[in-house]
Amino acid sequence: MATVHIDRLLETCVKSGASDLHIHVNRPPTLRLHGRLRPLETKILEPEDTITMMKAITPERAQQELQEQGGTDFGFEFSDKARFRTAVYQERGHIAMTLRLIPQKLFGLDEIGLPETIQGLLTRPRGMFLVTGPTGSGKTTTLAAMLNSINENMDKHIITVEDPIEYFHPHKQSIVSQREVGVDVPSFSEALRRALRQDPDVILVGELRDLETIEAALRAAETGHLVFGTLHTSSAQGTVTRIVDQFPVDQQEQVRIQLADSLIGVLCQALMPRCDTRGMVAAYEYLYVTSAVSNLIRENKVFRIPSTIQTGKKFGMQLLDDHLYSLVDEGKISAEDAVDRSSNPSELREKIDKNISEEKAKT
Repeated sequence: MATVHIDRLLETCVKSGASDLHIHVNRPPTLRLHGRLRPLETKILEPEDTITMMKAITPERAQQELQEQGGTDFGFEFSDKARFRTAVYQERGHIAMTLRLIPQKLFGLDEIGLPETIQGLLTRPRGMFLVTGPTGSGKTTTLAAMLNSINENMDKHIITVEDPIEYFHPHKQSIVSQREVGVDVPSFSEALRRALRQDPDVILVGELRDLETIEAALRAAETGHLVFGTLHTSSAQGTVTRIVDQFPVDQQEQVRIQLADSLIGVLCQALMPRCDTRGMVAAYEYLYVTSAVSNLIRENKVFRIPSTIQTGKKFGMQLLDDHLYSLVDEGKISAEDAVDRSSNPSELREKIDKNISEEKAKT
């Protein structure tokens, strides 16, 4: 039976420590293991296989959305072993699925190697903290660790707005209200509008995906709430630019002032395959918003943010390329992978090659 089959595949995904399971017609089920795709030694899937597997795990409302829109996203529990975030979609007239394994464990900030100054930002009464990076870079895991730290150490009302809910947060010292877009509330912007009436201290916006949501998040940060959000940007400078550029030109100066007053930190991350052991390691770019950084945003001089990060080491600030270089130097990731993810590939390649030459000269 296909239900058993999908259960076996999910079991394999959990046991192997894979991050994703891909299901496509005319291909065997495939795992993403330590960043690489690995086909399983099973039959090549027929159209009927993917349809039956989809029906075994997809809620009715999501099946209806799939029919109407050609795709749907949802989260589900796999017994008591794991939780999966699932994207079901049509391609070439067939059903395909990508299932992302959400680790059950909530990590500590030190376990995922975050800068120490982030802990201090979590105690701020207001402001906006953004975690950015491409899909699959571990943004959700980082945010879950931050919220868990607040939940364990402070008495706050935390409201999350997610699509779908990934990590479940039990009530600890804080109260945690988790709202799923499409299930508990129709949209991110509507959830944010209503959240301000629900006595929140901390608000997590799963994704700042449109102008309305960004406006609502900025308003929440301005009015005395600590707001966390995500964007698909790869640098601190790019994050500020992306937010401002979402607005019409005649509003951008006002938005820069709002952002300068509200933004407290930006963490950009990339998840890299380790070469010293199995698994993955995160590389970070971290901007801690000082009064000097606020002025750069206000005066539209964001091109100076990278040099400010370079001189801000006492605040824990670092550029992504500097962290990539140190991970290569420590033997944790390969030079090729580092250069692939770099903001300035030729510059990083030159720096790595120079270091290799100097090491050879010493021996």
